[in-house]
Amino acid sequence: MGDNCTILTGNVVLGQAISSFESGNILVLRTRRFSGHITIKYLIAALALLVVADGLISHFLINNGLAQEGNPLLVVLVGKWNFLAIKVAGAAVCSVILWDIYKKWPKLALVSTSCFVSVYAVIVSWNVGIFFMQ
Repeated sequence: MGDNCTILTGNVVLGQAISSFESGNILVLRTRRFSGHITIKYLIAALALLVVADGLISHFLINNGLAQEGNPLLVVLVGKWNFLAIKVAGAAVCSVILWDIYKKWPKLALVSTSCFVSVYAVIVSWNVGIFFMQ
């Protein structure tokens, strides 16, 4: 019985090695997974920071009369400190959701988080550009 377990284990390991060999090497596959793990952490952190930066910049611009809020759902909240709390809470909730998606569908999470980071980078750049327009 012990020999069967050894043979079965050997077959499973051999099967994994063969399938891994077709697409690269086992070490490379582990490295790719690990680098994706680090990449999603940086992307989620960047997204959270960009969302908070958007909130801070919007709060400053609107309180100083330099801009108006473009999102009709947030017009009543912008300029108040609870707006910043909502932005921080929203960034935290999005981070948790994206991390959960990453555990189930890593490629989907990486692509969608990259898109969100790109969109928020444009939004923050636009808001910072308002300083230079004045």
